[in-house]
Amino acid sequence: MKIAILSRNSKLYSTVRLVEAAEARGHEVRVLDVLRCYMNITSHNPSIHYRGEDLTGFDAVIPRIGASVTFYGTAVLRQFEMMNVFPLNESVAISRSRDKLRSIQLLARKGIGLPVTGFANNPDDIEDLISQVGGAPLVIKLLEGTQGIGVVLAETHNAAESVIQAFMGLKANIMVQEFIKEAEGSDIRCFVVGDKVVAAMRRQSAAGDFRSNLHRGGTASLIRLTPEERSTAVRAAKIMGLNVCGVDMLRSNHGPVIMEVNSSPGLRGIEQTSGKDIADLIIQFIEKRFEMLATGKDKPYPSRTRTRGKG
Repeated sequence: MKIAILSRNSKLYSTVRLVEAAEARGHEVRVLDVLRCYMNITSHNPSIHYRGEDLTGFDAVIPRIGASVTFYGTAVLRQFEMMNVFPLNESVAISRSRDKLRSIQLLARKGIGLPVTGFANNPDDIEDLISQVGGAPLVIKLLEGTQGIGVVLAETHNAAESVIQAFMGLKANIMVQEFIKEAEGSDIRCFVVGDKVVAAMRRQSAAGDFRSNLHRGGTASLIRLTPEERSTAVRAAKIMGLNVCGVDMLRSNHGPVIMEVNSSPGLRGIEQTSGKDIADLIIQFIEKRFEMLATGKDKPYPSRTRTRGKG
């Protein structure tokens, strides 16, 4: 197979590992800076160009699109889809997952366990918004934040009011969530490939912080998932329409609650913690899906954007 990897940096751990895994299985791989791809959007003959070259002949594309380039990155990915190139994750599913509020609404519609979440626009509604999520302490999140940036724990009612007012004053889109105290600053990252959780780890926040992101100094360790946690992670991935994703959840007193579904999860932490070759499992998934398409066991990818999920 000829595989394209959309990545801003060919030296990133996850990109390097995917290239290694694909080449080890005999595939031709090319890393493309998504911002250097440009498109000719023509009826019946869509094309993508890269540094003056016409990109053709690719069988599959692996999007490693950072949150800061979501709009342009998904536009390029849609163009690959228009050219009948199989995407590891579809453009619509990635856009859906990057919108935190939309994600929460879609998961809630299907009955997935979630922290109580509120969303408002007018400062006059702050008092009622705080009470609806159970009062302080509570978590305030920027909808555009990543890797724990833009996430604030307000420990008192007055602090919550002040922070929400400040964000609203800046015209920032935020959502307010109940604080799951019993999680004790830890969460679970479930790595889903296809319809299976292939690895999981427990992430513990650094001392004095409640955010468990490894980028924020958190630590990771192996964890044994319950059957409910496994099924919840797989269901969340399916609802979002993602073939490969990281599902972040907390253990609450009323079962697992989903915090986020990440469409471009990093491989370093999960591979080093679990000892599993996740990159190889991803390439194997692409091979199997491509074989199903080639043999007619799955519907061929249409020359238009589609999505596995809804909403």
